[in-house]
Order: sequence, then C-alpha cells, then structure tokens
Amino acid sequence: MSVKERISKLTFFAIMLAIEAVFCFTILGSIPIGPFVATLAMIPVIITALVLGPVFGTIMGFITGLFSFIYWSFIQPAYPTAFVFTPIANGGNFWSLVICFVPRTLAGLFPALFYNALKKTNPKLDKLWLAIASIIGSLTNTILVLGGMGIFFGSSFGDVKAVLTLIGSTILTNGLIEAAVSALVCTLAVFGIQQIKFTNEKEVEETVTEVKSETSK
Repeated sequence: MSVKERISKLTFFAIMLAIEAVFCFTILGSIPIGPFVATLAMIPVIITALVLGPVFGTIMGFITGLFSFIYWSFIQPAYPTAFVFTPIANGGNFWSLVICFVPRTLAGLFPALFYNALKKTNPKLDKLWLAIASIIGSLTNTILVLGGMGIFFGSSFGDVKAVLTLIGSTILTNGLIEAAVSALVCTLAVFGIQQIKFTNEKEVEETVTEVKSETSK
C-alpha cells in the first residue's frame, strides 16, 4: 500500500468517525418513522466496513461501542435502561460491557466479510451484495443487543416471557426498519464512493499515458 493510499484510507476513516460521533452523541442519530425510531449509528460502521474492509470496520465498530459506553456511563447514567450498556449504572455488570461492545464490533466485521465473499460469486450484482451486507450489519447489532438484553437482563425488566415477546416484536419493527434504512443509505453511499474512486483512478491512468506518450516523442 502506497503512502497516498494509506493517507486516503485514514482520512476517510476519520470522516466516518466524526459522523459516528455526531450520530452517537446527538439527536441527529435517530430518525422517527411513524411510531418507531430508527438509529443511524450503524451506518458509518457499515460504510467503513464496505469501503475499507474488515479491519477498519471492526475498529470502527469497537469505537462505536466505546462511544455508547461513554454516553450511557457519563451522559445518561440515570436512564432506566442504561445498565444494559454500562456496569457503572445501577444494575449493570460484566454482561453490560459484552452487550455494549460485542454487537457493534461484529457489526463492523460481518458486512465486510459477507460483501467480499458475495461479490466473488458475481461482481455484476454488486449493488445487491452491498444491500445484503448492509442488512446483515444492521441486524447483527439489533439482534445481539436485544438478544443480550433478554438473556442477561430479562429478569430485570419483569416477566421474562413478556420481555422476550417485546424484544421479538422490536426486532420485527424497529430492527427491520433500521435494516432497510441501512441497506438504502449504505448502498447508495458506497456505490457513489466507488464511482468517484473509479473516475479518479481512470483520470490518473489517462494522465500517465499522456505523459508517457509525450515523453516518447
């Protein structure tokens, strides 16, 4: 990897990290859709994974978990469900850290792995593979977070059966809405980035060819 490519990747990563911070620490990270609210926090994670690969995606996912830990530990520690994401809040424990970090970290790893595998089967279906990988990333976070809540803290919310039913309905409502939003936004964003990159690379190749042609005369 050249120095230019390394700088380009780090710059893109920094931009995505800044957007992630905005989504995690402000109301801009939530979109009301009817009676539901779709979070945008996974979108920069998924885009980073699809553009830069599994390593950068995993790092971005872990940092997102760190942002979540900071938010629920020091900004909203008194919120009724803060203990699910931080052991600092009353009722939290070691499993709070698992729920906070593991789903988000894997949400940055899985999209890249699935996308890389899928596009090898048929590169012409790139947009479809981007959408599927985005959905996988979004649902990874949703299912693992809500599943962790039910498994490790179900009794803290009252009747376990009722809690699991609520979690299941949430996955089928908010979870699917967030997955659909992620599929649309991430696919369009990554496809646009790919086109810009392709155009720039083509212009560079044409410039190099012209220079070689002029030199040979």
